[in-house]
Order: sequence, then C-alpha cells, then structure tokens
Amino acid sequence: LYEYLQVLVVGGGDGGVLREISRHSSVEVIDICEIDKMVIDVSKKLFPELAVGFEDPRVQLHIGDAVEFLRNSPEGKYDAIIVDSSDPVGPAQALVEKPFFETLARALKPGGVLCNMAESMWLHTHLIEDMISVCRQTFKTVQYAWSSVPTYPSGVIGFILCSTDGPAVDFKNPINPIEKLDGAMTYKREMKFYNSDMHRAAFALPTFLRREVASLLSSSS
Repeated sequence: LYEYLQVLVVGGGDGGVLREISRHSSVEVIDICEIDKMVIDVSKKLFPELAVGFEDPRVQLHIGDAVEFLRNSPEGKYDAIIVDSSDPVGPAQALVEKPFFETLARALKPGGVLCNMAESMWLHTHLIEDMISVCRQTFKTVQYAWSSVPTYPSGVIGFILCSTDGPAVDFKNPINPIEKLDGAMTYKREMKFYNSDMHRAAFALPTFLRREVASLLSSSS
C-alpha cells in the first residue's frame, strides 16, 4: 500500500517542496511544472539547501504554464498534487478559480489529494472562504490548515487540503508518521520544524477563523 506514487508540484521552483517529497521512498515519480526557469536558477545559486530537491533522480522538470500542462496530462494520473504558486494577483488569479481546481481534480486518482497554498488568515479571510467554497464544489473532502512562516506577510501561511471521490482521507492524522519513515532524516534533509504533533496542531483554527469557515469544511476528517 502507498507504493509507486506519482506526485505533481505546481510552482515550487525553489526546490523546497521537492526536498520534502523526496523523503518518501514510496514516491516513484515527482513531476514539477514551474513557469519561470529563473526562479530555479536563482535558488540553485543562492539557496542550495532548498534547491537540493532538484538533485533527486525521480524529479522530472517541466518549464511552462501549469494550466496547459494539466490539460495535457492523462486523467487520474497523480496520487497527490501540491500547488506552491504565486499570490493570486494578475495572471495567477486563475489559480484560485473553479476551472483550475476542476483541472486539478481531473488529474488526480480516486482518493487522490491536493495541497494548495491558501493565504494568511490574518489578511485574507474572505479569499480563504472563497477558495474553500470553490473546493467544496469540486472535491469530496476539504480541510484547512496553517503554519508559521516568518518571512510571509503576517507570519503565517495557510493550506487547503482536498481529496477526490474514493477511499477516505484523514488529513489530520499522518498515516505514515515522518518519524518512522526509513531514510526521511538523511543528510541534507534533517527536520527543523515538522513532526507529527505539529501536523495535527496545524488543523486547530483560531476562533475567528473557525467561525467563518467551519460550516464549509468537511466534518468527517
């Protein structure tokens, strides 16, 4: 179970998401679609501790528009998609609208999961509500989590987690705790922040945000 997985990263040109995915030996293919090659080049030069993710032989790099890439991808190809994109302004606005989420859902296998960046609860509660509402129309299960990121405006960033129709997904409790995965803590990939307790805590929402989004989130996971 959970072997030979195929994962897609949308954006993420700094390589950090790739680095974290590469901890998991169950993943066979890691596709990344980044629209701006300069992001990758700069990261490799200035942030090698992040760009180490590109060194994994499972990584297949695609330079181009993710919307077009997904349209040309086979239906039901990926077990997981992680969207690490720009803030939703200008051309990136399309990445928080229903057609894009429908395209993501089409590319996922039954029971496949999506992790999508979802702004700061201190600054963009209305946008978070809109994104959750759109995802509820497209996915079987929708949850919201958040984490501390000091370099991001307001110091936090949120994530929408969704699953397609198929086997139930429990987002709040790791099925394969990182602490028990062979090779997950090897050289250049030591953990500094994440652990299973932090994972579960990420789904605890402040009262003001819970009041706004609780009715929109899935109650079963």
